[in-house]
Amino acid sequence: MLKKSVTVLAPAKLNLSLDVVGTLPNGYHDLDMVMQTIDLYEKITLRRSEGLSLTLPGSFVPVNDKNTAIKAALAFFHYTGLLAGVDMTIHKRVPVRAGMAGGSADAAGVLVGLNDLYDARLSMSELCAIGAGIGADVPFALLGGTCRVRGVGDLMKALPPCPDCWFVVAMPSVGVSTPEAFARYDTMGSPVHPDCEAQEQAVRAGDLQAVCAAAGNALEHCSGAVETPAICALLRENGALTAQMTGSGAAVFGVFDEEEKARTALAALKGGYKQVYLCRPTRGGPRVTVRRPMKKSAQPSV
Repeated sequence: MLKKSVTVLAPAKLNLSLDVVGTLPNGYHDLDMVMQTIDLYEKITLRRSEGLSLTLPGSFVPVNDKNTAIKAALAFFHYTGLLAGVDMTIHKRVPVRAGMAGGSADAAGVLVGLNDLYDARLSMSELCAIGAGIGADVPFALLGGTCRVRGVGDLMKALPPCPDCWFVVAMPSVGVSTPEAFARYDTMGSPVHPDCEAQEQAVRAGDLQAVCAAAGNALEHCSGAVETPAICALLRENGALTAQMTGSGAAVFGVFDEEEKARTALAALKGGYKQVYLCRPTRGGPRVTVRRPMKKSAQPSV
């Protein structure tokens, strides 16, 4: 039966580690990272249409040709050659300018959703190739789970699932511009260079303590996010094994080995910050939600 609409849940990401290891010939920074998707989702509904539209209820994110969801839809139709359109509604939950790849999650969710809605049967490799033209984090946003990611996000190696844990994520009052964060890094450098190889091996060994011991973010000290140290300190005071900024900022997260500690930290942060989340690691990228048919009511006996 022809589908008229699909709904996709697309997860945000955290950087368990982020190092800047050099500069590429094209001028971009050469990165080494371990990335993890979490169960904080963008909800994306796609409906067949003859045109192309995007609605973002309750969000201040601009709706224009620079929006990653629109870019993804245009790229999908260009690649497949389908003469079709889509009406997109995205309920955003992932903070903006947070280093959590909310925009990339939107693009990935649109690609996965359109692939299902129009039964295009594109492979993950094809989707990632399309996604790479939209943004550096889109291929990882498609794959999801736990990955070692290098270059500008184009070199990915899937890892075993992250050891079981809880994340408490807090978004400061002010976001961070990614280009400005990297520009400050070029001027200031960083005293932090995490051991991504050691962290990969710790993930493979299922050793959460070692994962946290190898964590770090080379952009944290030059992000310009003034609230980061205080949030990290509060997370550690409440039992976090480690606490750091994700991506180029400004969101900060702590890693916990016990749910009770995580919930205590969550409560401590809620007094000072509007966007605070308790999350778990996920094992994949965007997924199409399946509507379950309603059960027929029992018929009375006669």
